[in-house]
Parts: sequence; structure tokens; C-alpha cells
Amino acid sequence: MRLVKQLVVVIAVNLAGGQASAAAGWNVPLTLILGLATAALAILAYRWIVGRTEKRAVGELARTGAAGRLGRGLLLGTGMFAAVIANIAFLGGYEVLGWGSLAGAIALFGFSAAAAVTEELLFRGVLFRIVEGRFGSWAALLFTSALFGSAHLLNAHASLWGAIAIAIEAGGMLGAAYVATRSLWLPIGLHFGWNFAEGAIFGTAVSGTDAPQGLLHSTMSGPMLLSGGEFGPEGSIYTVLAGAIATIVFMWLARRRGHIVPRRRRGADVAPAAAATMGGGDRAVTSAQTGVEMGSDQSPGVR
Repeated sequence: MRLVKQLVVVIAVNLAGGQASAAAGWNVPLTLILGLATAALAILAYRWIVGRTEKRAVGELARTGAAGRLGRGLLLGTGMFAAVIANIAFLGGYEVLGWGSLAGAIALFGFSAAAAVTEELLFRGVLFRIVEGRFGSWAALLFTSALFGSAHLLNAHASLWGAIAIAIEAGGMLGAAYVATRSLWLPIGLHFGWNFAEGAIFGTAVSGTDAPQGLLHSTMSGPMLLSGGEFGPEGSIYTVLAGAIATIVFMWLARRRGHIVPRRRRGADVAPAAAATMGGGDRAVTSAQTGVEMGSDQSPGVR
């Protein structure tokens, strides 16, 4: 039941924020305010429902160290996208035509904040964490990556290839970032930094959605595997390769830190220790070796 309750609360905030933003029609101040308000409300709602249903401190959203992890994620996401778009531009797939819109960039700031927070709380905070507690880190990574990619099929210019690309480059990378740090702040920052750079700075399509122009007025051209087509740079093979490499690096770090949770054996009484998050940080915690008996409905927590 905790899964259902957590999903209902997080999805409700997501839908309410999405409907409000849609009603705002990309009005700059309204989109910015509503986006930031949705992000803040989602964090408060997640802390409340997880604490209530699991009777624990919500370490995956611990305030201690939050700014540092969020900042590192933001820099990493922005830097990764800049590197990807530079490679695409080198091959002639991206061209800057001039300055775009500062107002559009501001609106996209709010939009990106809401999307990054709500999606990370839903896919990594709720789904990944609970699936991992029963089936282990690798199964959770595969399941939530596939689900995350499939969810993007609902976007305006979605395609099957775009969904597959998102599953590999974003679903895998963001889930692995969570496993490596046992904190949601890094994947939230990474997700936000990537989306903000993609739409608000470089002026390209974000996951096939229709959005206002960012700071740069740009155009994409060339083969779909290079430019991503209407779906945007996230459909580029360069993005897939960058995300796959980041996933491997994060999972390597997770293994070194003892954060990989194995599949729980049938009849086991010890919860797989995503319990690292109870301390809210990067401490190495080995699942099932912690000796913390919590029961399946109170397994510690790990968008």
C-alpha cells in the first residue's frame, strides 16, 4: 500500500502543477512561479508521504549537503549537454542563428524545475527505491529506465527511437546517479541542468515538447541519428553514448561505495539496504550486511 499512497501523492502534485502551467500558456511570470511552486510542493509532499508511510527520516532528501549535491548535478547536466551539442555542431547538425528570447529562457527555468523535481521524485524516489528494495538495484534500473522512456511517448513529437534513447541516456544515468549517491538531490540537479541547457540556453527541443525559444535562436539539421530530428538532441546517438558512459561511471562508483542492492532472497527478513538514505549521504552501505531488520513495508529509502 505504501507504493500506491506515495504514487498517488506525487502524481497528484505533478498533475496539478502540469494543469496550472498549461493554463498559464507560457506566460513568463506565471510559468516561472508555478514551476517553482510545483517543485517545492512536490518535495514537501514527498517528505510527508514517505515519512508517514515508512516511519523513517527521509534521508534521500536530507537538507544536509543538499546544496552541494544539487549544484554538482546542475553543473554536470549543463556540461554534459554543452559537450553533446558541441559535437553535433562540429558535424554540422546544430547552428546558432542569433539571439533568442530571455523571456522564454525564464519561463523554461520554471518549467525545467518542475519537470526535474516531480519526475525524479516519481521515477527514482518512489518507483526505483521500492522496486530496488524487493528486486535489487539492477532490476530497478532496467524497469524504471524502460518506464521513463515509455512515458516520453506521450510528448508532442515523440517517437519509438526517442523513447528508447531516453530510457538509455536519461533513465539509466539518473537512476545510476541515485544509486551512487543515495540522494535524490544529484539526479534532480543533473536532470534540471540538462533540460535547462537544452531548451533555455541552446534553444533546442526538449524531449519532443513544444516550448518557447531559449536564449539562442538555433536550428538542427542532418540525419536523425545525429540531430535527433523533431524529438531534439536527446534523440541523437551522441546523447545516448554520453548517457550510457555516465551510467557506467555512476554504477562503478555505486559498486565501490557498496551501494548496489542485490535481489532479495525469498523468505529473507532483512530489507535490502537502500538504508544509506537514512543517513542521507554518500556513505558506503552494503545491502543485507547492515543487519537492520525493518520488514518489507519499511525498507529504508534510497527522480
